[in-house]
Amino acid sequence: MYLIKIGGGKEINIKGIIADLATLKEKFIIVHGANALRDELAQKLNIQKKVVTSISGYDSVLSNEETIDLMMMAYAGLKNKRIVELCHQNGINAIGLSGLDGKVIVGKRNAGIRVRENGKTILLRDFSGKPKSINKHLLNLLLDNGYTPVLCVPLIDENNFAINSENDDIVALLQSEFNVEKIISLIEAPGFLLDKNDENSIVKKISKEELEVMEQKVEGRMKRKILSLRKLFENGNTTVIISDGRTEHPIIDALNGKGTIIS
Repeated sequence: MYLIKIGGGKEINIKGIIADLATLKEKFIIVHGANALRDELAQKLNIQKKVVTSISGYDSVLSNEETIDLMMMAYAGLKNKRIVELCHQNGINAIGLSGLDGKVIVGKRNAGIRVRENGKTILLRDFSGKPKSINKHLLNLLLDNGYTPVLCVPLIDENNFAINSENDDIVALLQSEFNVEKIISLIEAPGFLLDKNDENSIVKKISKEELEVMEQKVEGRMKRKILSLRKLFENGNTTVIISDGRTEHPIIDALNGKGTIIS
């Protein structure tokens, strides 16, 4: 089985991705983002996004109730249903679910994010957390009966509240539960770049041992992404392909060796 992670950038070629997926014989689960759409809606609704950096150096979007409402509109609403629509247009019998639906992805709400403000360490509470379990019975029921799950945030926490989470962590949890042989992550870049501003700085192959070294060299959200990539290899062997989601045939390109291969 494959896991397909579709980035939420504006330039991602969703139509090309779904058309390519329709040619696959393997079963797959889609996990998608919608950050560009979320930001567009936030601007239209005059909602301010706040990004905070923890004392350990990881960037996060602070998730209040207003942010969760926005996420439901952008991720679980418009983006999810448009992807499901495209799937059906290409013969893929898709069903769109947020983590809330059928408690398909249950998370544990964070105790808080420790940040430095004005020289002091403070604890910020919000509606965010880590995915801890999936409703594998529900997902297997769908997969075994010809349905393709299209998953997104928000998740549901231990007290039945909607929470934000990182898609990389969701993919890591799904990989551990299903022992996925191949993960394709489609982004707005040719692959993993040593310099985010230079598309020629792509790294073609990375071993799982090299990821820890790379984590120390990057900052912000990329630091968090590498940490999540490392987690993918804690539960057995898998291959991760980070490839360009902007091309005419993103999935076919990834399977033909374009992008960055981590194994």
